[in-house]
Amino acid sequence: MVVVMDVLYQPTKPLITSSSPSPSISDRNFNYYAHVSTKYHPLPSTSSSFRLHRITSQLAPNSSKTGYGCSWMQDNSTYKSIIANHERRHGPLHSMFPSSPAQVSSVEDLFEFICSGPLIEKLGFTPETIAESIDKWLTNGFHVCELFNLNELYLTIPQKARIYHYYIPVFLWCEQQISDHRSTFKDGDDIPPLVIGFSAPQGCGKTTLVFALDYLFSKTAGRKSATISIDDFYLTYDEQAKLREKNPGNALLEFRGNAGSHDLPLSVETLTAVSNLTKEGMKMKLPRYDKSAYNGRGDRADPSTWPEVEGPLSVVLFEGWMLGFKPLPAQVVKAVDPQLEIVNKNLEAYYDAWDKFIKSWIIIKIKDPSCVYQWRLQAEIGMREAGNPGMTDEEVMDFVSRYLPAYNAYLPTLYTEGPKGSDSNHTLIVEIDEQRNPILAG
Repeated sequence: MVVVMDVLYQPTKPLITSSSPSPSISDRNFNYYAHVSTKYHPLPSTSSSFRLHRITSQLAPNSSKTGYGCSWMQDNSTYKSIIANHERRHGPLHSMFPSSPAQVSSVEDLFEFICSGPLIEKLGFTPETIAESIDKWLTNGFHVCELFNLNELYLTIPQKARIYHYYIPVFLWCEQQISDHRSTFKDGDDIPPLVIGFSAPQGCGKTTLVFALDYLFSKTAGRKSATISIDDFYLTYDEQAKLREKNPGNALLEFRGNAGSHDLPLSVETLTAVSNLTKEGMKMKLPRYDKSAYNGRGDRADPSTWPEVEGPLSVVLFEGWMLGFKPLPAQVVKAVDPQLEIVNKNLEAYYDAWDKFIKSWIIIKIKDPSCVYQWRLQAEIGMREAGNPGMTDEEVMDFVSRYLPAYNAYLPTLYTEGPKGSDSNHTLIVEIDEQRNPILAG
């Protein structure tokens, strides 16, 4: 089933968000969800009894038929500007589309589509459990459409797959992880937020996934969440220059990215503080990194621009391309690339700075690290075609080449052993293909 959703119209100028409030489910001009909650009865055993009439309804004025304004590829420049401008915490986007009659796909069809997803069996869902919670699936689907400005009446197959085969199953898994985490504490205890780590190669869609999950926690679960990237902990511009001077000729440490180019004390300080946001009124600012500074060399953003989060937090979503990487014997990494030896040595300090804070893991697995190059190239071509600055094909190759040694060295053990200290009961591995499609594990 195709899952990639880079099929939406992409504007060449920034989006303007609507000033009007987002319509709630109850405010919408159709009774799709009301119909489900009042007339739905769970399946006894087979889908043959799962019969609901098709519902005719009206497109809401603020809903786009096509999903104007946001590609599903997180490297899209318009998407990045949305994230930056709203500090990873903003309401749904809106564009105008004329109202016109539209027929809603039957709940039966959607139910069967959900059950066909590649993650369903892995996550322990059955047709019966999905049927019993179908209203939850529909509500979550509504809010994902709301976030990305899609109209749920006009979803294409790729769009439906991304929502119902990927985002919602992962969200429900995260919800169960949070419930399990909270159940280990006694009534009256200060419960720290669950830190969920997302380890995934660049370009595979992890930032978009985290973006959607963050929104769903707020809209459907009523949970306060925070999002952090390993990028937020890069060294300052001056510190990176010193790192480069200390390692002359080592292309892996010339620019930001590999182990050694992060401010680990800042990581510990931030993750410790955010884990202590257990009460109302407790606040802190989360560091952010400005990749556009110094002509793209990057620098830590001005603290005055850092977003503020307030407790009590239920979950922290922590994402990065090298989360969970474990140092290997020196001879192993030298066989991959001699320049990786110092990076491997630097990696020894990362467990205490990052991974020990993570209690649940989501690992996005790829078969061939070389696809990172193709994903990055697609993103840069898209930016150039949109009239925005973008790397040349040669620059993309040079950029990706600085990450491939680490991928080749560390991904095999990440996939077979998991991160250090991880628990298989609290680890979800989602395997994707070169088109970023979730697939059944072989």
